[in-house]
Amino acid sequence: MPRILIITGETSGDLHGANLASALRQLCPDIQLLGVGGPQMQAAGVKILQGFVRVDAIGLLGLTQIRQGLCNFLTLRRFLKQEPLDAVVFIDNPGLNLRLASVATKAGHRVIYYIAPQVWAWGKGRLQRIARIVHHMLVILPFEESLFREAGIPCTFVGHPLLDTPTPSYDQRTLREILGLPLGGPVLGLFPGSREHEVRLLLPTMVQAYQLMRATIPQLHGVIGLAPSLSKSLINELISDQIPLTVIPQRSNEVMAASDLLFIASGTATLQAALIGTPMVIVYRTAWLTYQIAIRLLQVPHIGLVNILAGQEIMPELLQHEVTAQRIRDEGLRILYDTQGSEATQLAFDTIRRQLGTAGASTRAAKIILTTCKP
Repeated sequence: MPRILIITGETSGDLHGANLASALRQLCPDIQLLGVGGPQMQAAGVKILQGFVRVDAIGLLGLTQIRQGLCNFLTLRRFLKQEPLDAVVFIDNPGLNLRLASVATKAGHRVIYYIAPQVWAWGKGRLQRIARIVHHMLVILPFEESLFREAGIPCTFVGHPLLDTPTPSYDQRTLREILGLPLGGPVLGLFPGSREHEVRLLLPTMVQAYQLMRATIPQLHGVIGLAPSLSKSLINELISDQIPLTVIPQRSNEVMAASDLLFIASGTATLQAALIGTPMVIVYRTAWLTYQIAIRLLQVPHIGLVNILAGQEIMPELLQHEVTAQRIRDEGLRILYDTQGSEATQLAFDTIRRQLGTAGASTRAAKIILTTCKP
């Protein structure tokens, strides 16, 4: 009976870990799965290790986050050194997971990394280190496979897990009725991110841009797609209840499909929107010092995954000081009124869908993990 530990970081990692756990159980019903994750992994049959607090942050961490991250690391280090395991699977979250992968390898465990560190964005200096501590890399973006293989790291492109969630052919009118959205006039979806820090920096400006757009399009209605990691009380704290906005939690696919346009934080959500086919204005803002460090390290010309995969800016990106209500409003109106550009955008989205492979990423990853477990 294989005994596997799955270690995730943020909210998206919990979802991918849950899908992976379900696939592993389907292929090997007697498997024993342990994990560091959240409720979705637990619901998928993973025995969650106690005593860990998720650290949802990017850039420079505060003292509390550093203390908690160190506590998590020390606790897991002891566990990895003491427990017999057939494999340790790390999902994303490279800041902590690469350090733990080194511990796991030294402890004699087989290490599989699912959803690779974005070395193509932040420099390839980590590749030599990864080659020493990872037995197999499972990647979800098509261009990553050759990058890791050229560095001597066994690597397989398994497809993107977003494709594992069936996306029906949405009827927008029916969907708006279900969600309680107005049937007349365009709908603007606001996706300010999944971390509280991001939402505080981005949502007020997004809402200001929405209000500016309503001066031109009075029938425009706004809807906030609330990530599972966030509470509605945060939205109530940031946004006046006098502003006509609908808040819909945990139904991001449906909100994206019901919308004619999105204001969206840079991240996986941009790819999710492209798969659904909704155009967007991509925005991102972070602390000044984090931004100064990032622009010196970043080695790709775009920040949105949808643009990175397209190889060009098919959707506008606004970063840091460019994130103003007026700029977001201008880009939003341009997209809504550009009928010729709309056709080109959908063709680009279709190309991205084909690049990402086919559904079944979790099952393909699970098969490789089980094979790696065998002596």
